[in-house]
Amino acid sequence: MACTEKVRGFDIGTGANCIYPLLGASLLGWSFVGSDVTKIALEWARKNVQSNPHLSELIEIRNACVPSSSGKIENDVVRGEEAPEGSTHNPNMWSGCCSELPVLVGVIKDGEKFDFCMCNPPFFESVEEAGLNPKTSCGGTFEEMVFPGGEQAFITRIIDDSLQLKHSFRWFTSMVGRKANLKFLVSKLHEVGVSVVKTTEFVQGHTARWGLAWSFLTPAKKFIASQTPKRSHNSFMLEGLQRQVGAFQVLKSVESFFLAAGASCKSDLSSFCVNVTLSEHAGELQKNDSDTSEITSSHAIESNNFQHALKGLPFRISVFQQVPGTVLVRASSLDKESSSGSFFVFFQQLEDALKAQFLKPNTKN
Repeated sequence: MACTEKVRGFDIGTGANCIYPLLGASLLGWSFVGSDVTKIALEWARKNVQSNPHLSELIEIRNACVPSSSGKIENDVVRGEEAPEGSTHNPNMWSGCCSELPVLVGVIKDGEKFDFCMCNPPFFESVEEAGLNPKTSCGGTFEEMVFPGGEQAFITRIIDDSLQLKHSFRWFTSMVGRKANLKFLVSKLHEVGVSVVKTTEFVQGHTARWGLAWSFLTPAKKFIASQTPKRSHNSFMLEGLQRQVGAFQVLKSVESFFLAAGASCKSDLSSFCVNVTLSEHAGELQKNDSDTSEITSSHAIESNNFQHALKGLPFRISVFQQVPGTVLVRASSLDKESSSGSFFVFFQQLEDALKAQFLKPNTKN
């Protein structure tokens, strides 16, 4: 694949939040198909995508229980209700059709091509097993946490499907929760003749997870770039924000930043964005004694060269609340015909200013 081609991913069991497709689309401009088998997950995943209309063309939510032309699904059933809170595991819950629900084969359509698939699999064989480790926080639904045979059996299903779809994906990937399972799965991959197998480790606090990736393709010298030279947007994350700081406060600081540069701004608080145009009269930063002087005085535009290059260029800054304490700031040029090189240098100065304002060093010992 040439580096200028768009990246396309498939998220197995995307869940109600649809978080990985939303992050991939918003931060990198990648397109995704997210699959799931429960009514509630499919419903809320679609709602979350629809709540981000600027990303809706990049993300498709697919019901894994609806037969595709790449394989036959014997039981066209959607898992309806999750296990009631506090109930014990019913050993028959996964009997019959549920343990045979499709993963990739039967979900991928004929002729579809993806750069990768990803999966955060159900780690446990039962709800009781999920509660054995007191250090583990289990807040998912039954279908998200439990599968007959646990993660080893579920990822083995992905491996089996990958043998039939080896030309449909460049990479197959999955999270693994137990190192013993990782060793088994790596051996399984070598056993079936996979060309390339890669592993990595993720450690956060006392929790360790492993990443497993495999491909049937011969390794290429080129890699897929996360962004293209002529892309029309840029973005950055503000992480570790104080509790009282959210998307609204960041949006107001963005507006103050550009107003101080002499730009024309039009805010839309309903969609948390501000449309900016640098006027022909945009000059040096306006100094003021308002509460926003911190962001506009020491971290604003240092040279009029960028302003001159951007005069009359319309662009949009959007702010998204990802999770508490984390905000995504995204810029999009509203004039796709224009060169955006100077704009992104300008945008970098905005990033520096916002981080200086909201992410001050922790002075506590």
